[in-house]
Amino acid sequence: MTETERAVDDAERAREQGGALRRLRPLPHRLVRDELGVLLVLGLLVAGIGIPYPDFLDADNLLSTAHNSVYISLMACGMVFALAMREVDLSVGGSYAMCLVVGALLVRDGTPPWLAVPVMLLTGIAAGVFNALVTTVLALPSFIVTLGTLLLFRGVGLALADGKQITDLPLDDSFFTFAGGDSGGVPFALWVLLVVVVVLAVVLTRTRFGARVRAIGSNPDAAAFSGIPVVRTRIQALALSGLTTACAAALALAFYGAGDPTLGQGYELQAIAACIIGGTPLAGGRGSVVGAVAGAMILSVVAAGLVFFEVPINWTSFATGGVILVAVAADSALRRTGRRRK
Repeated sequence: MTETERAVDDAERAREQGGALRRLRPLPHRLVRDELGVLLVLGLLVAGIGIPYPDFLDADNLLSTAHNSVYISLMACGMVFALAMREVDLSVGGSYAMCLVVGALLVRDGTPPWLAVPVMLLTGIAAGVFNALVTTVLALPSFIVTLGTLLLFRGVGLALADGKQITDLPLDDSFFTFAGGDSGGVPFALWVLLVVVVVLAVVLTRTRFGARVRAIGSNPDAAAFSGIPVVRTRIQALALSGLTTACAAALALAFYGAGDPTLGQGYELQAIAACIIGGTPLAGGRGSVVGAVAGAMILSVVAAGLVFFEVPINWTSFATGGVILVAVAADSALRRTGRRRK
């Protein structure tokens, strides 16, 4: 082997080793790097409220605040995939209410609650697939389609419930006592959220489906030209958004013990805001499941903090909007700093 051949061989080996090291880079390192801004804002908010009001840092209060964010967090976990490929699902608020009503009606009419859950999940998936098919067949932006299905799904829920809250459910069933209660001192819904976050974070960053979502979001035309199944991936992404929304509805049914068709109003905007706060841009190409959940936690902490500071309820939207702007600005500044250091 000549010196030139040996040098080329060494260079190839070094490049392969470097690629392997990048592939083996632990996920926690990526999370610390990519979600640092939003996690820092969340920590500062908790500290800023907890210093003047130590009761805010009570374990029970923190768990309650985290639990209040579960439903938005789950919707945001699925929304990340839609936004990362330049789609948006505005129908999650209506889909949430519809799935909640479907589950409550089934349970009230005698279906075992645990068996009603798969029906709720399938209903959410069907709603997401419907959104994707209409978007594809009519060649309309998902923003317009899901804006319409937001009202459509909520109308279905209201019609099925006859505009009334569905009660008289068997609250002594294990579904309500277990899934709607605590497990190990922590609300069961938080355990479910933890599992969903871990699974979907891996799906987005370490699977072929996640790579397709990000590739389509980065450049749809180039992705289609390279042979990526854009339509199929769109259907899968919006179906996933419907699935996580239905999961939120199932947990809400277990916790509230009733089916209220008016629940979920404005949840779609909060889910999108949580994603954007967490570093998922509307321009697509990238996303963060962990960041989206942290963004939802920020919204929940702000709402809880306003109660401690005795801020009039009329100022709630103003304060929430201000925090969203600050969080996004801080995260953007940290990302720019990180890019300059590279």
